Amino acid sequence: MEFDNSKPIYLQIIDDIKKQLIRGELKPGDKILSQRDFAQKIKVNPNTVQRAYREMENMNLVETIRGQGTFIYSREGMLDEIKEEMASRVLKNFLDEMYSLGFDNEKIIELVEKCQQRLEEDRL
Repeated sequence: MEFDNSKPIYLQIIDDIKKQLIRGELKPGDKILSQRDFAQKIKVNPNTVQRAYREMENMNLVETIRGQGTFIYSREGMLDEIKEEMASRVLKNFLDEMYSLGFDNEKIIELVEKCQQRLEEDRL
C-alpha cells in the first residue's frame, strides 16, 4: 500500500478497505487482519491502524468481537452507500478542479461525454 502525503494515513486505510469491498476482494462477514498484523503488513504505526479500525467501527463498516477479531459489518445497502459516498467525493474534487480551470457546466458535460466516447471506443 502506497500513501499520499496530502491525506492522513488512517483515512487512506479506510478508503482502501472500502475499495476492497467495492471490488469484491472483501465481503460482508469477512475477518480482517488484526490491528498489529495489519500495521506490520503495511509498515505503519499500530496506533494509526487502531485509529482507522476505531473510525471504521464508528462508521458501522466493521465490528470487533472480543476474542474473535474484526469483521466486515454486514447490513443491507452498505456497498451502495460506500460506492455513492466515494463517487461523490471523486466528483466533487473533479468539479472543483474544472471550475478552477474556468469551465462552466455545459463545457464540463461536453468534455465528459467526449471522454466517455473515447473510453467506449478503446474497449472495442
